[in-house]
Amino acid sequence: MTDSPDGGAAPVDGVLNALADPTRRRLLDLLAEHGEATATTLAERLPVSRQAVVKHLGVLDAAELVSSSRVGREVRYAVRPAALNATARWMASLAADWDRRLANIKRIAEAAERDAR
Repeated sequence: MTDSPDGGAAPVDGVLNALADPTRRRLLDLLAEHGEATATTLAERLPVSRQAVVKHLGVLDAAELVSSSRVGREVRYAVRPAALNATARWMASLAADWDRRLANIKRIAEAAERDAR
């Protein structure tokens, strides 16, 4: 994640926003399965237009989840896992923090129960 005024949340926010849409998640799945693909090729596998696919790819690109490269007249897209990996690490850290909190609550509750006997 990058440094930002909100403590680094901007990259995670962008990834979570991009992943909130099922079509964008499907696009990532297709790119992960097939490697590079054009918007036209991707649109053939989805119930949306090529133009809609291009817009969704723009959101994924802004979140740094895909990259694009021009090969002749084609623009090919590929998955960029770094932002997704950073978001997964953030989520794992958040989960670990909650696990610590819950373990502390359990410890306090068990101590209170022992003291009550």
